[in-house]
Amino acid sequence: MSHYPKMLSPLDLGFTTLKNRVLMGSMHTNLEERGDWNAVAEFYAERARGGVGLIVTGGMSPNEEGGVFPGAAGLFTDTDIANHKVITDRVHDGGGKIAMQILHAGRYAYGPKCVSASPVKSPISPFPPVELDEDGIEKQIADIAHAAAQAKRAGYDGVEVMGSEGYFLNQFLVTHVNKRTDRWGGSYENRMRLPIEVVKRVRAAVGPEFIVIYRLSMIDLVPNGSTHAEVVQLAQEIEKAGATILNTGIGWHEARIPTIATSVPRRAFAWVTKKLMGKVGIPVITSNRINSPEVAEDVLAGGCADMVSLARPFLADSQFVAKAAEGRADTIAPCIACNQACLDHTFAGKVSTCLVNPRAAFETQIELSMTTNPKKVAVVGAGPAGLAVATTAAQVGHDVTLFDRAPDVGGQLNMAKQVPGKEEFWGLVDWFRTMVAETGVKTELGKEVTADDLAGFDEVVVATGVTPRDPGIDGQDHAKVLTYIDVLRNKVEVGKKVAVIGAGGIGYDVAEFLVTGVSPTENLPEWMREWGVTDPEEARGGLAPEGPQPEPAIREVTVLQRKAEKPGKRLGKTTGWIHRAALQMKNVQMKAGVNYERIDDAGLHISFGEARENPEIIACDNVILCAGQLSERSLADALATKGITAHVIGGADVAAELDAKRAIDQGVRLAVSFGAS
Repeated sequence: MSHYPKMLSPLDLGFTTLKNRVLMGSMHTNLEERGDWNAVAEFYAERARGGVGLIVTGGMSPNEEGGVFPGAAGLFTDTDIANHKVITDRVHDGGGKIAMQILHAGRYAYGPKCVSASPVKSPISPFPPVELDEDGIEKQIADIAHAAAQAKRAGYDGVEVMGSEGYFLNQFLVTHVNKRTDRWGGSYENRMRLPIEVVKRVRAAVGPEFIVIYRLSMIDLVPNGSTHAEVVQLAQEIEKAGATILNTGIGWHEARIPTIATSVPRRAFAWVTKKLMGKVGIPVITSNRINSPEVAEDVLAGGCADMVSLARPFLADSQFVAKAAEGRADTIAPCIACNQACLDHTFAGKVSTCLVNPRAAFETQIELSMTTNPKKVAVVGAGPAGLAVATTAAQVGHDVTLFDRAPDVGGQLNMAKQVPGKEEFWGLVDWFRTMVAETGVKTELGKEVTADDLAGFDEVVVATGVTPRDPGIDGQDHAKVLTYIDVLRNKVEVGKKVAVIGAGGIGYDVAEFLVTGVSPTENLPEWMREWGVTDPEEARGGLAPEGPQPEPAIREVTVLQRKAEKPGKRLGKTTGWIHRAALQMKNVQMKAGVNYERIDDAGLHISFGEARENPEIIACDNVILCAGQLSERSLADALATKGITAHVIGGADVAAELDAKRAIDQGVRLAVSFGAS
């Protein structure tokens, strides 16, 4: 009997059958733009071999003006066709099916040639779009249909027409952008004319036995967005126009509501897709924050959709479906929805990969083949860097012993998981613990390791992490002063008025911890209230008329930093705004350009600027030090004095915030290198 009967059951599309109900959703990796087609093919093929029912590629541009950025990949030439044939052949050889996403960015295109329904500039691009005339609209339709035909020539099993997330087709649908008064604007029948015509022309271009997915915005989360009735009307017309499947899109990219970050509850928007079920006759896919087989099965069993879309979970683990089918779900590397190595990389023009799995998109560079030169490896430090190197080295055949002074694995991940909105880190630590056992890593926990203990190993890895930096503030030994370790690890009681010194990632995490009672990430109705999300049947675009209604903060918190710049400026590119908004909703006070004069019974004494002007006392019960870290290198130094060469990785190498992305990447790459020496 199947462990996940709904998820693993086939889906009959009439002319073809998908082997299960799992779609690998579209993600742009920037691999295509690099021109390494073997790497692109292997990225998708590994997921095909992992058993996913259908893959959707990253967005391919139908023309120059529709590219997300200048030079965005597309199928424009015979050479492009040949390159994409490498991908489709490799996926088919792996037993998979693959559809190409056609993505026209419209006013989201980051270039001066962008076009849209009306010349309404996007808040996330500096380029105002050109309003298309009749000929311009016809060109876009023809180019999208041509891209679909090109995809078929390249061997794809289908296409996905991107009609959500605020991209080109979505822009025509809502008066938020579409100010036209001709046959492409005004009434809803006119505004939905473009996506319907596009699907008709795509179907005509590819014939009947070809998958056509339409990505439909189920909830826009922007002012003047679509109502639910309009979404249903469009869905029914898209079905008539020839779509095979409807996929769910959630929120425009400019929406001020998080939709995929780790603080968003799991399956947070499956209820929106469920509202469409039974109103169309073609399969419906739901998406967003579905990151485990259990969640996927529950969503399908609950009648929310016919299929589930998982995107980033396939970065975290290419074998997601196969492991689930084999009853090994506990070994699936979890997507923690951190965005640090995927979306942050995408928007920075880097190759998108995964914090948890740095092999993602680097499969041809980081090969996990069994070593022919097994070694005895000591790893000191069971944080993310140490865990990554230990489990990877053991996986490829080395004899690994993992040491840590703490009684359990996880290192600073065990503090991160205490922060409201970062509950996914519990699963990450659990997964590492599972993989330590699965790969046969021997552990020596709860033990202080000396250089003498490490004699006789072929390779020694020091991953001893960081220690808090001493900010050197007069009075910092006062009884009211605590460190972030006291708060997050040792659970020291904190008073009602708090000053947090340091506005980096740790300072923000500590502030979030201090102001939050029950985490809304664990309570969907409360999370929706906090961010102002409601049923699109009740309000256009799903925006609650009363706006965000967060629970009051349980403490008064002031966050301070020495740098004279906007606090939180250096947080993640795609998630920083969420953290800033969350603390703003809790009335957390921010102060920058601060000098810390002293701490005493009255509180924290500060001044501003080089002239130390405008002195102020922040009356508080506690001062929390989050003023950065220093590498803990004492063991590495001791080893060096004994002539033992050690590999120093993670925080022990570079003490930059709690940088698990760099730490895990270093660990995996180091482990793979052992077999080569």
